[in-house]
Amino acid sequence: MDGGRRVLRSLRESVTASLPLVHAPFAQARPAIAGAPTAPFQPAPASSPTPRAQSRRRVDVSSRLSRFAALGRPGVGLAATVLLFGGVGLAGFVQNGGYADLVAREGEPWDIVARAVGFDISAVTITGQSRMSEQELLVASGVGPRQSLPFLDANAVREKLMAVPLVKSARVMKLYPNRLVVAIEERQPSALWQRDGHVSVVSEDGVAIDDLRDDRYLNLPFVVGEGAQKRLAEFSMLMKVAGDLAKRVKAGVLVAGRRWDIEMTNGVMVRLPEQNPFGALETLSRLQHEARVLDKDVMSIDLRMTDRVTVRLTEEGAASREAKLSRKSHKSGG
Repeated sequence: MDGGRRVLRSLRESVTASLPLVHAPFAQARPAIAGAPTAPFQPAPASSPTPRAQSRRRVDVSSRLSRFAALGRPGVGLAATVLLFGGVGLAGFVQNGGYADLVAREGEPWDIVARAVGFDISAVTITGQSRMSEQELLVASGVGPRQSLPFLDANAVREKLMAVPLVKSARVMKLYPNRLVVAIEERQPSALWQRDGHVSVVSEDGVAIDDLRDDRYLNLPFVVGEGAQKRLAEFSMLMKVAGDLAKRVKAGVLVAGRRWDIEMTNGVMVRLPEQNPFGALETLSRLQHEARVLDKDVMSIDLRMTDRVTVRLTEEGAASREAKLSRKSHKSGG
């Protein structure tokens, strides 16, 4: 009791008695950022699921249950087991090299199936060849008995044939169910080309189609030098301008890729200018007609200057010339 004869109570009981009781849910502790204002607590209103949401939930659950029930049907588990073991076996077959051996022996699986139903390549017809045999072209095309007509890449076959130097053009046609037709056009030998001591047979477009193996092509024009095979058209024009002298031409030598030297069959070298070589050949024809210059003891005839012709004599020709000049001088002195 205090001095006023009142009963004393604890401070905690006093405070509790003086405060009204409030029933409110406690908010969960949330981390706060230092320095940020603290938002007052607002309890979320309680919500109950709508009938549509409840229906959707029941549908989702029933669809999942139906999926699990499908796995329990008779035969599904067996099929899954077979697929699993089949995949494992196929992977082992590939890794152990069995698949590669099968492809090398029988072809790709799709080709095997296509051949089994009648789409094999039982006939290959090749036309247009004259210098190559059918077997050589067949090997070059890459077509073999392990392939099938539907899965044969005709463009790839054509590209392989075009890689053959003697083949100028090629067409590949598939005739179902089992026939392949190949039509080619061969390049024609037009000249002999010598470079670094090696002689090749070249076509008119400058492609080397074969090596010189025998004397079948010795009557063809002969050009020498780097790039000479690409200028066959120009050399042919020179021979036309030369006229009868073309029969006495042994070879055309391209010098530094700029101008031609003409080697005659008797060893005389005719040097043509880079500019207007056709006019120089006309001059040579005139000198031959008037003075038989090519039949004399000369080593070379230089026509590179437009206002003069320079002739270099052989040793015998020079000695003969000196002797003639000496006799003339003695006669004139006597």
